[in-house]
Amino acid sequence: MSVLGRTLRTVHEETTVDLVLALAAGGLHATEIGRVLGVPKSTVQYWCRGGRRLPPAADRGRPCPRCHEAPLPSAPYAYLLGAYLGDRHITTPTANTAALAIYCADDWPGVSEETERAMRAVMPQSNVSRVARTGCHALRSNSRHWLCLFPQHGPGPKHTRRVVLEPWQRLVVDEQPGPLLRGLFHSDGCRITNWTQKRTEAGVVRYEYPRYLFSNKSEDILAICETALDSLDIAHRRPRWDMVSVARRAAVARLDEFVGPKC
Repeated sequence: MSVLGRTLRTVHEETTVDLVLALAAGGLHATEIGRVLGVPKSTVQYWCRGGRRLPPAADRGRPCPRCHEAPLPSAPYAYLLGAYLGDRHITTPTANTAALAIYCADDWPGVSEETERAMRAVMPQSNVSRVARTGCHALRSNSRHWLCLFPQHGPGPKHTRRVVLEPWQRLVVDEQPGPLLRGLFHSDGCRITNWTQKRTEAGVVRYEYPRYLFSNKSEDILAICETALDSLDIAHRRPRWDMVSVARRAAVARLDEFVGPKC
């Protein structure tokens, strides 16, 4: 279609660009993205190369709790911080965009829903998309300000570099150790049932008891978990160098108040 001999180009909404970048960051091919969204493959590739320079997040109505003193809901942020530190990451598909990616197993839809609520609460103006994977799905949200909220982002796996909380993050964690632990155990931990046998006069009796395990190869992240447990007077130990265990009956009951079995 042309007007006065000039081609009339389609102008796509910025939300469409956001969604394309999120899907591309999740590994979808440009052809598949274009077919799903009705956008030409060449346009998808152009956006992914950073060809369309979107305005800064602040100019698009996305205030940042760190840059613009927007409200930061402490409990959802503490939960999201735990999930991020446990086994999640941020990618930067373009110079203007950062994508927070949190992978959730399909076996625990409750964890996925809670994670999505936390992402929307912390960055309410940014969309959250779901990208299916085998046995799991990725929750993704695009905003350059995720880098402001998670300054622990950096090149390479977390266990290969220092992971230190900023002073403002420590204040949040001190106020909300329960949600932090919930995010950590939902991300990289579990609540299991151990058992043992004891010989009695009536014969061999089997005993079962619940136990929490949090595993991570970063000593810094393990220390963050242990500090939060200490603040709630929850006994714990290290059965091996990369694992924190909570197994005493009173300690498990106390942690159940904040975490509980995954659902």
